[in-house]
Amino acid sequence: MNIFTILIPILLADIVNPVLFASMVYATGSARPVINSIALLLGHTLAYFCAGVVVALGLERITHYLANPGAFDYVLGFVIGLLLLWVALASLKKSKNTKKEREDSLSPLSAFGMGAVVNFVGIPFALPYFAAVDQILKANLGAFEALAVLTVYNVLYALPFLIVPVLVIILGTNARPLLQKINGALDRVSAVLMPFILGLVGLALLADALLYFTTGNGLF
Repeated sequence: MNIFTILIPILLADIVNPVLFASMVYATGSARPVINSIALLLGHTLAYFCAGVVVALGLERITHYLANPGAFDYVLGFVIGLLLLWVALASLKKSKNTKKEREDSLSPLSAFGMGAVVNFVGIPFALPYFAAVDQILKANLGAFEALAVLTVYNVLYALPFLIVPVLVIILGTNARPLLQKINGALDRVSAVLMPFILGLVGLALLADALLYFTTGNGLF
């Protein structure tokens, strides 16, 4: 099975990230909206990629100490599946928080750093990413091929968020009210869609792990 057949559904769950989108909308209110919003996205994407590499290397080292690395991958998938289901249920109960918008000035460098910080603040939204890293490790790819797949995943993750600077380029100052409306719509959609998608991914990982431990073969 092609690795991206497994990763694309996970990616769709991962992209539903209102934290990153809201931060990019905030950046459009600065003196350099296009540069700063792109810098923020680059900072977030680079931090995400580095986190994926660190997690992958950590898991690889752990598997060397285990008798059955394949079983470990499925145990990890099972744990992540449970966490995804927990987040999905918690998201359904979570009340909508009001957002405060500050008028702090941003430079491209500070926007880049802000993007990296947003990556860590949004850790609850990163559970699908950990699932993606686990699937890449489970595919037993070579080191270069695994890094290439992780790179493509991160690029595909970042692409939809480019709508923010693109709209600013096209509409200028009129883009900000539109982006704020999109941000509000994304919040409403994610409140309904995200628990559903996370729940599906979580159930798939649980089924994958349980099938492996009962039959010796997983779904993926």
